[in-house]
Amino acid sequence: MGKDEKGDILRVSVTLEDIKKSYGVLSKFYGILEKFEKGPRERGLELLSVKEGDVVLEIGVGTGLSLQEIARSVEAAGKAYGIDITPQMLRLAEKRLRKAELMDRVELHEGDVRTMPYEDNMFDAVYMAATLELFDTPDIPRVLGEIKRVLKPSGRLGVVSLSKEGKENFWFLRFYEWMHQKLPKYASCRPIYVEQTIKDAGFDIVKRQEFMIMKLVPMTLVIAMPR
Repeated sequence: MGKDEKGDILRVSVTLEDIKKSYGVLSKFYGILEKFEKGPRERGLELLSVKEGDVVLEIGVGTGLSLQEIARSVEAAGKAYGIDITPQMLRLAEKRLRKAELMDRVELHEGDVRTMPYEDNMFDAVYMAATLELFDTPDIPRVLGEIKRVLKPSGRLGVVSLSKEGKENFWFLRFYEWMHQKLPKYASCRPIYVEQTIKDAGFDIVKRQEFMIMKLVPMTLVIAMPR
């Protein structure tokens, strides 16, 4: 497995179909993993400041933990959309949202976010947590380009991602990258340069915050707007 041309971000050797299958298996246990991500996910939503009447898309909904909060925030006047490639995750998300009696303001899609089934300038906000780092290096600009297409010019993007900015020699990231190379189907994501990647895709950073999970896992929270 190689690195990108800058020599700083590991490539993803598995396909999206492989990731879809592995997350299908992980869906049985993903609720436990989401508890570890709860802090940065909640803080990312706070920074995104979803409000009543907003039309919001979450990319990579998982079991619907964040989408539930988005649906509550947009209230009856708004709409929450969620897209994921894993049908098992979508079923869990729908179950959660039905239990919370929020499905009347939510629409779920199974699909590839590199070519999303949404109209141009459709969303007030797009949110993705622990998802951007799953895409191979050449695909990340494609994903961000699609996000820019579906966002309103005044819209905002919220990203929570495993980050190596300023932490290239941090031991946990080195270990995680080693796991990514040895077990790519299960450690399918890897740390990326979140801020620079988003800037390069034509966004301006308006808010940024770092978050450490259990003093081990460095996450970067970014709010950006189309340039």
